[in-house]
Amino acid sequence: MEGGVISGFGDRHNVDGKVLQSFQKSFVNVQDILDQNRLLINEINQNHESNQPENLSRNVGLIKELNNNIRRVASLYGDLSHSFSKSVDASSDGDSSGTLGIANQKRFRSG
Repeated sequence: MEGGVISGFGDRHNVDGKVLQSFQKSFVNVQDILDQNRLLINEINQNHESNQPENLSRNVGLIKELNNNIRRVASLYGDLSHSFSKSVDASSDGDSSGTLGIANQKRFRSG
């Protein structure tokens, strides 16, 4: 993600650099949580396979942590969606031929 898709998007569309930085930070946060979830799932699976009572008991806490992480990811994606919508709306309000100009032309083009 390092400058790739996000900076490419910013180059083609009139999007504020701060908005792109915010998106990138959110995507990095999401990826960190997903990486942590992968580790949690691996540990949960190992504990389950061990059939040791203390490991199975530990899974209760690990599964709760996993569920909380999933909620956090969903919330971050919701925030990203909202921020993206706001930035697209703001850029289209500022310049009628800007970010959504192409989309609007396609949408209203008669067939």
